[in-house]
Amino acid sequence: MPVLSIDIETYSSTDLLKSGVYKYVEDPDFEILLCSYAYDDGPIITVDLPSGELPPNNFITDVLDPEVQKSAANANFERVCLSAYFLTHGCATREQLQKLAGKSLLVVKGDYPKYISPVNWYCSLVHARSLSLPGNLAGAAAVLGVTEQKGTEGKTLIRYFCKPCKPTKVNGGRTRNLPKHDAEKWASFVEYNRQDVRAEREVRTKLHKFPLLPWEQDLFYLDQEINDRGVRVHLPLVKKAVELYDEFIIIKKALFTEMTGVENPNSGQQVKAWIKEETGLEIKSLDKKEMPALKALLKETDNSEVLDALRLRGALIKSSVAKYNTMVKTCCSDHRIRGLVQFYGAERTGRWAGRLVQMQNLPQNTDPGFDSARWMIAAEKYSLLKMLWPNIAGILSQLIRTMFVSSGGDHLVVSDFSAIEARVIAWLAGEQWRLDVFNTHGKIYEASAASMFKVPIESIGKDSIYRKKGKVAELACGYQGGVGALKSMGGEKMGLSEPEMKNIIKTWRLENPNIVKLWADVEAAAMRAVDSKLPVKHKGLVFQLSRGILFIELPSGRKLAYPKIHIAPHRKFRGKSELMYYGRETGGWGMISTYGGKLVENIVQAIARDCLAVAMVRVNAAGHKIIMHVHDEIIIEAPISVGVDEINELMSKPISWAKGLPLDADGFESSYYKKG
Repeated sequence: MPVLSIDIETYSSTDLLKSGVYKYVEDPDFEILLCSYAYDDGPIITVDLPSGELPPNNFITDVLDPEVQKSAANANFERVCLSAYFLTHGCATREQLQKLAGKSLLVVKGDYPKYISPVNWYCSLVHARSLSLPGNLAGAAAVLGVTEQKGTEGKTLIRYFCKPCKPTKVNGGRTRNLPKHDAEKWASFVEYNRQDVRAEREVRTKLHKFPLLPWEQDLFYLDQEINDRGVRVHLPLVKKAVELYDEFIIIKKALFTEMTGVENPNSGQQVKAWIKEETGLEIKSLDKKEMPALKALLKETDNSEVLDALRLRGALIKSSVAKYNTMVKTCCSDHRIRGLVQFYGAERTGRWAGRLVQMQNLPQNTDPGFDSARWMIAAEKYSLLKMLWPNIAGILSQLIRTMFVSSGGDHLVVSDFSAIEARVIAWLAGEQWRLDVFNTHGKIYEASAASMFKVPIESIGKDSIYRKKGKVAELACGYQGGVGALKSMGGEKMGLSEPEMKNIIKTWRLENPNIVKLWADVEAAAMRAVDSKLPVKHKGLVFQLSRGILFIELPSGRKLAYPKIHIAPHRKFRGKSELMYYGRETGGWGMISTYGGKLVENIVQAIARDCLAVAMVRVNAAGHKIIMHVHDEIIIEAPISVGVDEINELMSKPISWAKGLPLDADGFESSYYKKG
């Protein structure tokens, strides 16, 4: 089957990065400017639409036909934009649409699909991320060293032609730049568009030396269907929440300035200067992680006024509440938000990543009255709401999840894997006592605490200090974490001293010898594979070096990739040999180190991801409509007749490649999304 390579350039007044492609194409002034394409290694054809050219019928038919292989960098963008152009704007013939209607698997608007089927759309950037390479064409092309690199002038040209411009006297007051306004730039833009096809085509050729599993390609299709379907939001309620928060900000900002003299609560520099003036304390950072220690210090020094001001500032700069504005910006005309998850968003493990509203880091619903608060906003009982929750930002933060709702007569069914990572690491390491826990009562925090502190498990209640210590140990210690990991998981907030934390780490490791051994064995296997260039097998995993990439084959058959890997001494470990590879950290892309615990973390999270993928395929095959998924949780929109037990059962079924892995799921049914 010939491969149709496509790259397009577009215009819209909507901000693509802030609103996402689905809302972007709904803008009335959205249009495709340039469309370059080629079949296999054939000549590149460019359609210059502003000049009056139109895509030929054979191109339209092939784009719409799910039996024709299409390829693009960030294929979701090309597919959704072409959907808007061909389907919504009526640029396809009735015969072409009828042909598509018989083949599409997607959302239907009227008689025809709203989006072109994702089947047989290949995304070279998904493929790049599966090899732990940069998820953009320029970055992937550079690392792969292809001859055809992406053009460097793209950002300037896109800013000029693809976005509105500011009206000035010089440009005659226009709000948009057209080809006639700069013919030379337009010619460069046409060549830039053509060069993207060349670069993507060569990147694809290089990547195909390490082909995607057919299972992963099918999973990508399912991912695209889920993103196309989207999830409904209660837009009127969202807008009321925005109005409430804006009013709160105006009042509280004035109060903060009155208390401190600081005009801008977002200015850390101004706030730190005020704290020094009031207390004499030199504050290095007002970062969220540093606040508990600072507030504890202020309590000791009896600086209640500064403490009150910091609490108020925390409410004023609460970033989670900004998600309401994001919902408004990303919500499509049918009140659904699309494109919330990114397939292979985490290069190292293959896990999905959140996009736009960032569903992966939503606050939980811990306030027992959040349901009443939601009703008060809907009923506009604002005075009562403010009386019961003076900190409007706090309660609005907890209500973010509840803005995602079911539509029509349906309801939401939410099913979540129970302690999936803890189950996977116990299974992988063969830590039998932990597997026994998961095969019986499943209370791993209580069981861990009972094992560590030698107390009866029956004596450990939900609010027991032993349970709290067991929980923080479970969250911090599984991947070779030390005192720093315990602190980041809340050890200091619990009042644990450093010696206590060291003792918890020591005790946890003594009680879990097989997991401790797994760290060392995985690191040794990776070292041997890199050093010997021969495959090394361990615990159902296969470590193998190929073309400078260390692959770790998982039980599912999927492989993790560590590019440009080598063994090098490192001063951090006082000369001990260490694995280094090319990857992404907080500071960007470069050479980074890894070790046994970190490799085990990657492997465990990747296996957990594969378990979720299997569950998603099962749920979809059973005819249920997945509208989103968050971490290890699947959310479907279903008729009232579909209950959570049915979905939990599908989630918990044994997996053929994971014999003996004890899976379990729990969930709920509701008219809106929530989590306690």
